[in-house]
Amino acid sequence: MATEQERVLQALQAAIQMEADGRGCYLQSSRESRNEVGRKLLKSLAEDEDVHLQRFMEIYNSMKKEKGWPEAVTLPGKEQTPRDVFENACQAIGIGAEGVDTEFDAIRTALDKEKKSYDFYERQSKAAVYDAERNFYNSLAAEEREHELVLLDYYEYLTDPAAWFVKAEHHSLDGG
Repeated sequence: MATEQERVLQALQAAIQMEADGRGCYLQSSRESRNEVGRKLLKSLAEDEDVHLQRFMEIYNSMKKEKGWPEAVTLPGKEQTPRDVFENACQAIGIGAEGVDTEFDAIRTALDKEKKSYDFYERQSKAAVYDAERNFYNSLAAEEREHELVLLDYYEYLTDPAAWFVKAEHHSLDGG
């Protein structure tokens, strides 16, 4: 039977691999994107995955050395979130971006990776023994869910940019 530390280290190794794979996928998709919105959004998502990867590596090294979850592990604040990058790029480009099959394939692949990451972090949060571990996994799950939502917005933007702008600008009829 695995010890608690072995369970945590195995989970950290899996998370490190997921984040490295996600980062690589986003970087490749960013290079292959045929529109500015995609390039900027996917690069921003790769940067987020890189931050996650670095944090997991720090925690893993600390767990190996100290035999316990570090007390204060947080994700750094960001100047711009992927959502900010996406919305700013959409505003700058307007409705001129075009989606191509490879763009939609990249989005589907990314959505699948984000969903798997979210589910994994949710499971790890529930299995966590340390409060700091639970909080860390919960914050990561929330970020992965936000990544999923911004990717869905990107898909909608490529499919029907005009409708995306109407929704994003929250136009409504007030009867007056």
